[in-house]
Amino acid sequence: QLQLVESGGGLVQAGGSLRLSCAASGRTLSSYNMGWFRQAPGKEREFVAAIRWGGSTYYADSVKGRFTISRDNAKNTVYLQMNSLKPEDTAVYYCAANSGIRYSQSSYYSYWGRGTQVTVSS
Repeated sequence: QLQLVESGGGLVQAGGSLRLSCAASGRTLSSYNMGWFRQAPGKEREFVAAIRWGGSTYYADSVKGRFTISRDNAKNTVYLQMNSLKPEDTAVYYCAANSGIRYSQSSYYSYWGRGTQVTVSS
């Protein structure tokens, strides 16, 4: 069973940066496509970024140019570098693993972490 644990969230001022980590255990991440999603209070969970096992990356338009997803298969960890943060980026951020091809919807993902809170103050 694949288990995912997010870390790195916190409180940051607008314009600041955070790096989220997603550490996996139980199985190797190298054969999974990985995604980051977020959910703000009162809103649905939304796609943020994904990285395929081969290294291709995909981003939501709202974070393109500010966020970078990466993976270190040797460390069994996926990262989300978030720069130029805005108050509207405030949400709980979730890491997820997907053994299929599609990446942009939460229903495609089989494994989820519990999330890490990111709060951006104005």
